[in-house]
Amino acid sequence: EVQLVESGGDMVQPGGSLRLSCAASGFAFSNYEMSWVRQAAGKGPEWVAGIAYGGDVYAASVKGRFAISRDNINNMLYLQMNFLQPEDTAQYFCARGFMGDLGWGQGTQVTVSS
Repeated sequence: EVQLVESGGDMVQPGGSLRLSCAASGFAFSNYEMSWVRQAAGKGPEWVAGIAYGGDVYAASVKGRFAISRDNINNMLYLQMNFLQPEDTAQYFCARGFMGDLGWGQGTQVTVSS
């Protein structure tokens, strides 16, 4: 059974940082491109970042502030988020596939507020 379990979400002040983690199991993690997708309350999903064999790509809204990385030994995906802003408030989902089209985890909540 494919499982993606996110953690690390929290409430943080504007300008702060968080690191999200995703523990993957049930599939050959190193063979898959992976991504992060977020969804703010009342809005549709937004693709945030993807990591492929050739490198990583980011949405314009987070480029220069977020960094996606992976550990293929321990089947972990990460999202380092710096200079967080209130508009980054959302549920963040770890996803299989570069565009998150092969399934998501249950999500972790990030709230940016003063």
